Amino acid sequence: MIGNFIGVLFDGIAYGSLLFLISVGLSVTMGMMNFINLAHGAFAMVGGYVCVTLLQKLGMPFLATLPLAFVAAAVVGLVLERTLYRQLYQATHLDQVLFSIGLTFMAVAGATFLFGPTQQPVNLPDWLRGQVHVLGLDVGSYRLFLIGVVVLVTLGLYLLIERTRFGAQIRASVDNQTAAAGLGINVSRVFSLTFALGSGLAGLGGGLGIDVLGLDPSFPLKYMVYFLLVVAVGGAGSIKGPLIAALILGVFDVAGKYYVPEVGAFVIYTLMVVLLILFPFGLVRRKA
Repeated sequence: MIGNFIGVLFDGIAYGSLLFLISVGLSVTMGMMNFINLAHGAFAMVGGYVCVTLLQKLGMPFLATLPLAFVAAAVVGLVLERTLYRQLYQATHLDQVLFSIGLTFMAVAGATFLFGPTQQPVNLPDWLRGQVHVLGLDVGSYRLFLIGVVVLVTLGLYLLIERTRFGAQIRASVDNQTAAAGLGINVSRVFSLTFALGSGLAGLGGGLGIDVLGLDPSFPLKYMVYFLLVVAVGGAGSIKGPLIAALILGVFDVAGKYYVPEVGAFVIYTLMVVLLILFPFGLVRRKA
């Protein structure tokens, strides 16, 4: 029984890590750029389909497709930010929601037309299949790999935002665009690169998540609520908050499906309500 509990805990952490990787970009756009982007899952789907296409059509190694998934989603995000999103930065949240949900449905229709409505398979390398023996326990190799990737990405993001000139420009641009521009910061370029970074991380998560979350044209709609939950519970605009929230939600979601499968997603939504009552501004609030 203890072994089952630890296994569920491990799978929940791996699942939560994946949710965080995809959702952290949404946390940036919502918390720092004050834009409600419900189409964030579409960028994750772009990364997923790039991985599948490179694997199936070109026979590229799985690990080689991941950086390309990041780049592809980042480029799509950059183009859309330059052409469409920036037109709505000053718009009402309702306009932003309507625009992004419309973009989501267009992405779903486009993916259905190009790739069909079925689930896409992914062939993982042999060393990512099966289980490995760690501290007396057998854990999934791919789950362990996911956790390792998220640890590296989290450290990289923290260093980027807190320890680099670009991170200081992001914080300055968010806090006061006029003052930042007066100091010589190209606020428009900073926002574009920030949006591209968030989109790229979503694409990377989409590629990594094919084996765990699955991939079909309904992906952006299927997981939209989960990504929003991570940001709402964790606190938009931070890294630590969504990470904690994603791990909590991942563990409880997996545990609920394992121990009380008849309840379904009720566990996760109940937990969300409780956490939002206790922490109405999120687990971690962005520093002013």
